[in-house]
Amino acid sequence: MSTSGSSATNGVPLAIRRIVTGHDEHGASMVALDGAAPRSDAFVHIRGMMSRLIWATDPLPTLPFDAQDPTVSVKSIVPPQSGTRFLVVTFPPDSVFFAPDFDPAAATAENLAMSPGLAELFEADGMHATPTIDYGIVLDGEIWLELDDGRAELLHQHDVIVQNGTRHAWRNKSHLSATLAFILIGAARER
Repeated sequence: MSTSGSSATNGVPLAIRRIVTGHDEHGASMVALDGAAPRSDAFVHIRGMMSRLIWATDPLPTLPFDAQDPTVSVKSIVPPQSGTRFLVVTFPPDSVFFAPDFDPAAATAENLAMSPGLAELFEADGMHATPTIDYGIVLDGEIWLELDDGRAELLHQHDVIVQNGTRHAWRNKSHLSATLAFILIGAARER
């Protein structure tokens, strides 16, 4: 369910103000877009989960900006090689997944609809790997980055992760939401 409003769930705003610059007809810098990203989604079947596609670029972006919002036409959250995606994701506490009314089938269908190209890569336990280099920043809360063989790192507000196409999952073991910003850069796999 996309929205351009600014309602909040658990005190976390769904819509984030996005300002995109460009040039006027004389070449002077200006604000070209100002408002919520049109692909801001609050999950219904995963209470408290929110995904916001802030921006996207194709493999050789060009300037000047043509004032067309590229997020509207994105078919896959996973960018092509040398393309990018900028996301802000709010993860609810893991307890949401163990609630008596949690419906795994409905949650999976919703994730497939809201995160095309990415949701298909998820294993049953949430582990996944993407052909991307991801820069992640914990904006709020804390979250565990789970890696192979039980390896895990607890990340706190303002911690930064560089994810190099590794298999991983995000685990929110706290009782509060965690919000992270991610920049995904499409990469080529050599093996």
